[in-house]
Amino acid sequence: MPTPYRSTRSTPDTETVSFGDALLRGLAPDGGLYVPQNPPRISFARIFEGDTLPNMACKVFEGWVGEEIPAPDQERIVRDAFDFPVPIVPLAPTEGGPWSDTFVLELFHGPTLSFKDFGARTMARWMGYFLEQRSERATILVATSGDTGSAVADGFAGQERIRVVLLYSKDKVSRVQEQQLIAARPGVQSLRVAGDFDDCQRIAKEAFVHPAFAGAGLSSANSINVGRLLPQMMYYVLAASRVPAEKPWFCVPSGNLGNLTGGVLAHLSGLPVAGFLAAHNANDFFPRFLSGKDAGFAPTIRTLSNAMDVGAPSNFERLQALLDRPTMQRLIRAERVLDEDTVASMRRVYEATGYVADPHTAVGLEAVRRQRELGALQEPVVVLATAHPAKFPETVHAALGFEPDAPDRLAAIGAQGTAFEEIAPSVEALRPYLVA
Repeated sequence: MPTPYRSTRSTPDTETVSFGDALLRGLAPDGGLYVPQNPPRISFARIFEGDTLPNMACKVFEGWVGEEIPAPDQERIVRDAFDFPVPIVPLAPTEGGPWSDTFVLELFHGPTLSFKDFGARTMARWMGYFLEQRSERATILVATSGDTGSAVADGFAGQERIRVVLLYSKDKVSRVQEQQLIAARPGVQSLRVAGDFDDCQRIAKEAFVHPAFAGAGLSSANSINVGRLLPQMMYYVLAASRVPAEKPWFCVPSGNLGNLTGGVLAHLSGLPVAGFLAAHNANDFFPRFLSGKDAGFAPTIRTLSNAMDVGAPSNFERLQALLDRPTMQRLIRAERVLDEDTVASMRRVYEATGYVADPHTAVGLEAVRRQRELGALQEPVVVLATAHPAKFPETVHAALGFEPDAPDRLAAIGAQGTAFEEIAPSVEALRPYLVA
């Protein structure tokens, strides 16, 4: 039986929806986020027998999507989406020291060099399948703090029946990230918002419930859409099948909490996990919440790890719907890493191991080092490396004295030309692009 999905704001009488409906709607009609009514129970011992990521993904998605997508179509979609390597790098092969039993899961070998290629590419193909079946069209409205937008733009570009409207914050992304965001792509409209990520996210959420756009076929491809999170479960599954530990820890560089939620969903369906370490920058609502303090959302603070610059993480609502507070505090730890510690982490890791980390991954590595130093994390841990260091050449140069080598596919983006417009941070300024 396919898994039914409900809103995080639903009541016992609220009707559940299919995966296809949850995917295409993005946001529930009551403004909530879709979560599974009950996460499917999966035998991961059977899943681990799969020798490739696509093979394992097809088996996992049987429980989450069921027969809504027939097996041959699901296999075609998954193999097309997951067509890049996912290396697991032991950070230090020698015994002892803070990096012993620490593995870096490199999630940045996709087309736009970030972990968000997993979700965006799979979503684009899932949506294309359902829209074709229903003879419908959709407009993808997505707010980005850095890497989501380029992954969505690349993953959805040229898809029949789909166009993309992309919101990103002015002067709040790196030079390389902006180059990726504004590259000219068929069916993609990039809008630079005169505000921060929270402004982008606010006007996107307002648009989804605004009556003027009721017939615009709006859907989302950032992590408010449950369809973005299901593909992200798969690299947790891959790592758990490869790392020599019965139950590994996962350290997750965190901002909007979507990446962390993907891991939690995998765990709730049966993936053996010792726990999660959420590594945040100065935008530290979630660490404050887990510590038991009276925590509230706060204005976004700009940092070197800009894709994590989220003052009001939308997936917190999803985590609350999936876990009560005591369970959340038992399963998840958190660290707050400021910019000076991020740079020091990049330098420390490179000098000790030769590994070049981007600033987001460096936040995660510093969180692990602190937990190791306290003696609170002695088991093997997998650190999610969320972006290629070449996307942050200025920060890497400042920390290490050189710029990382850029993959050929990054240099090729500049040859595509650019296309973007600038708008005020209001839903009225967005209106012309949604009703076009």
